[in-house]
Amino acid sequence: MGTKSERRAAREKVAAYHEARLAELVERVDEVIHQYHRATRKLWTFCELSGSRAEITAHAIELMADEGETIDWWERGASRRHR
Repeated sequence: MGTKSERRAAREKVAAYHEARLAELVERVDEVIHQYHRATRKLWTFCELSGSRAEITAHAIELMADEGETIDWWERGASRRHR
């Protein structure tokens, strides 16, 4: 076991490490929240139901289903720098 000052230095080192990693996690969560917001906005725009737009969108959804295609809304919400 080390001296009292060595233990204090070790605790300070661990605390600094913890704070730095925590800041990285917070930044990542912030990026995910922004991506979610962008993705939901794009999905909302696609699904906007007004007038004949609903029929056009429904037809597009049917075509995608028939062809086994899907839209990756999460990817569409990714920022350009992360694509």
